[in-house]
Amino acid sequence: MANKIKLMIVDDHAVVRKGIINLLEDEENIEIVGEAPDGVEALEGIKELKPTIVLLDLSMPRMTGFEVAKIISQKYSAVRSIIFSMHNNQEYMVQAVENGAMGYLLKDTSKEEILKALDTVANGNKYFPPTVSAMIIDGLLNHKKNSVATNKKETSAIVSTLSKQEKVILNYIVEGLNSQEISEKLNLSVRTVSNHRANILRKTQVKNTAELVRLAVE
Repeated sequence: MANKIKLMIVDDHAVVRKGIINLLEDEENIEIVGEAPDGVEALEGIKELKPTIVLLDLSMPRMTGFEVAKIISQKYSAVRSIIFSMHNNQEYMVQAVENGAMGYLLKDTSKEEILKALDTVANGNKYFPPTVSAMIIDGLLNHKKNSVATNKKETSAIVSTLSKQEKVILNYIVEGLNSQEISEKLNLSVRTVSNHRANILRKTQVKNTAELVRLAVE
């Protein structure tokens, strides 16, 4: 028998985590090695649990699924992530891939499709819902890459408008630190860090931290 897929489930709703565990715990080729209520705890657990795949909720407190997927892809090359979302949105699927995720699953999907997705990603391939063609995602990605080439000068100009302190905080955000952790690093109040984060979002004209991280790493 092939090696078991070691699965970690990350969702801020305990009932969702429990539901997935109940659904998959009897599968012979799947071992559920852990669960976490948010991305911060997930990243702490990955070091010890060494999962094959992390199933990531998209909307969570402290860190989004996109942010967690990005850090996993940068720090843990042997671990693959799948975004597990209620949003059937191609833009989100593109963002998932851009942030290092290997797949995108909808929360109303069947057990059979979840198993297919886990098997596909465990074998090193990307997985999207059956209604979405991988070719469409690839096309959107290529279009974005072409746009990035023309936007790099603009990105550089935007980042240059940040103060020295804001640039330091931006670097910590990219590393995955939350406001509390950044405040401890810089000996600032959480409120001060939050104000800086708000200023960074305003100056860079992005909507959320996931977009900010993407802008910064460009």
